[in-house]
Amino acid sequence: MSGGDILNVGTSALLAFQQSLNTTGNNISNVNTDGYSRERVNLITQPAVSSSIGAIGNGVQISDIQRLYDDLIGVRVNDATASQSQAGTYNGVAGQLDSLLGSSDTGLSPAILNFFNDVQGVANNPSSTAQRQTLLSDAQALTSQFNFFSSQLNRMQGDINGELASTVTDINSLATGIADLNRQIGSVGNTGRGGPSDLLDKRDLLIQQLSKDVAVTTVKQSDGSVNVFIGNGQSLVVGTQAQSLSIVQNHYDPQRSEIGYASGGATTVISDQLSGGKIGGLLQVRNEVLDPVQNAVGRISISLASDFNTQHKLGVDLNGNAGKDFFSVASPRVLDNTDNTGSATVSASIVNTGDLTASDYRLTYDGSNAYTLTRLSDNQTFSINTGGTYPYTTDSIDGVSLNITSGAAVNDSFLIQPTRNGAKDISTSISNPAEIAAAAAITAEAATSNTGSGTVTPGTVNSPHDNLSLVFNSPPTTYDVTDVTTGATLASGLTYTSGGNISFNGLTFAISDGGTAPAAGDTFTVDREVTAADTGNTGGGLISPATVSASDPNLTDPVTITFNNPPTTFSVTGATTGSPVANIPYTDGSPISFNGWTVAISGTPAAGDTFTVKPNTTGVGDNRNALLLAGIQTDNALNGGTTSLQDAYGQMVTDVGTKTHQSDLAQQAQTAVLNQAQKDLQSVSGVNLDEEAANLVRYQQAYQAAAKLISVSTNLFDTLLSTFR
Repeated sequence: MSGGDILNVGTSALLAFQQSLNTTGNNISNVNTDGYSRERVNLITQPAVSSSIGAIGNGVQISDIQRLYDDLIGVRVNDATASQSQAGTYNGVAGQLDSLLGSSDTGLSPAILNFFNDVQGVANNPSSTAQRQTLLSDAQALTSQFNFFSSQLNRMQGDINGELASTVTDINSLATGIADLNRQIGSVGNTGRGGPSDLLDKRDLLIQQLSKDVAVTTVKQSDGSVNVFIGNGQSLVVGTQAQSLSIVQNHYDPQRSEIGYASGGATTVISDQLSGGKIGGLLQVRNEVLDPVQNAVGRISISLASDFNTQHKLGVDLNGNAGKDFFSVASPRVLDNTDNTGSATVSASIVNTGDLTASDYRLTYDGSNAYTLTRLSDNQTFSINTGGTYPYTTDSIDGVSLNITSGAAVNDSFLIQPTRNGAKDISTSISNPAEIAAAAAITAEAATSNTGSGTVTPGTVNSPHDNLSLVFNSPPTTYDVTDVTTGATLASGLTYTSGGNISFNGLTFAISDGGTAPAAGDTFTVDREVTAADTGNTGGGLISPATVSASDPNLTDPVTITFNNPPTTFSVTGATTGSPVANIPYTDGSPISFNGWTVAISGTPAAGDTFTVKPNTTGVGDNRNALLLAGIQTDNALNGGTTSLQDAYGQMVTDVGTKTHQSDLAQQAQTAVLNQAQKDLQSVSGVNLDEEAANLVRYQQAYQAAAKLISVSTNLFDTLLSTFR
């Protein structure tokens, strides 16, 4: 072998191991650099030299400097980053709400309890002005607590709007950075298998940071660029072009931010298509937790205020005046879609608080006088056909009646939020303690001249919330009316007139012929103001929705009950509603109901004994209505008569607590998945100082050996020169 060949071999080795040392040093210096992927010098033999004795080795050369990175693991890291970020964001907001609901300072449960304790206090001492003032003070504290809770929920909605805007700005910035790196990588070109390692590291780091904001899908291109997609395939980065997201107003609610995506000159809302990352967490917790809680709190507020008002107006205050609204009650919120092209308007009213849900609804016009109402919590649909009659008022649907005017265009839609403003709009309507209607509106008494042992109860006023039942007799020209709640017969043998008003307990409605008249045995019910025909009816009778007055106007009419001779029957004079009024069989202790009130007579009245039911004009010392007001706390008035106010609030707190706990577990699980994915990626791309230190020693020794080889080659060459000299 010639000296020149030895020199070439040594030089190639010297250069190769020098680069290996440089690469190792670069790895060590970037051990703490975020996103850095370690590099490795790959060596191959130089082409051998042919000779008469065979191929002779010709040293070493650098094949490439390889960037050690696993794309599949990188995708796992990005996916895990998006899932962990979404779970963490969800948990953070849900945790705030859970603390707000359960706090003794901000929670509603203590305020509701204090209020009803004060109502019971008035019932215990109805003449006490001090106790009445305490009730008013705690009523104002309760409404203020509802208002405060609403403001906190609105603040959280505003915070989500702000976070969405901030996150969209970050996404746009990261997308621009990725597009710029695509351009730089394309201009440098794929030099070797690793390509421009520092640029690739920067791009992968930006994509991982982008995954913290929103779930992404990446597709590598032949020119080294990466295309990035979000949602249902919307392109965020294509080559060197970045697409910007934007914050737009919700089509119904201008105070609600959505994510907009510009395409074809128009901006489309894609909020419901996005998942993962901070964006996914914010949208998910808003839809699954914050919105339902606002509606649930509003439902409790509306139910409490409405039911309390109804009962309060059935009593009289210290001045003998009929009770009036104790609270103001929020109205349903109806929002038009900004894309509507028609002129129709929609309004809503609450007709039965017991059937209210914590859901929003979307009303869409399908054409041909047909509408579809969708309950958004479970996508249950209700068909509505106006028949071309406008304005059209629907029957109760989940406790809400809609009023629709003409002029809708196909696909026009409206968002109905029956309870969203319930906590915001509640307030106390009275300020004078004397106006608390603790007494019942009527009083019953036995005449002092009675000779029998009959006694009469003080009496109660029938509530519009009582369940009424109307049953048609045979032949079906007459019908009977029963107050199912009290068990009293309100009327017997009333003559049926199609379309004529029927009024009992402050409720007014009508039954009319449909295709045919009602048949014998047909039954119609009015339950908490909601009217319905029994599904087993064989006739064609239809019942209209009920309207409610403050109380039965006939309560002011005095009524006298007189026992006949023999005193096995009695007759009634002065009654405006109720029948029959003569020769009514007497049953000891059975309810007797006329003019919107119910009493019971017990004992053995004598012939000629009289009992009078008349308006209560003083109200001093009477606690009958206050006791009924106190009972609202435990009355199963919600969820179709199965849930009390306290239970409904407890269920809401439990639901939020459960979702918070589940999100906490999900965050922990996703964090573990992310940590494992990052560990797997680090095992490929991370710098191990022990390994790099060993490489330093190995490459240093190889470098020194190559230098020695060059020295030997020089000595051999000098020896040859001296020989021929």
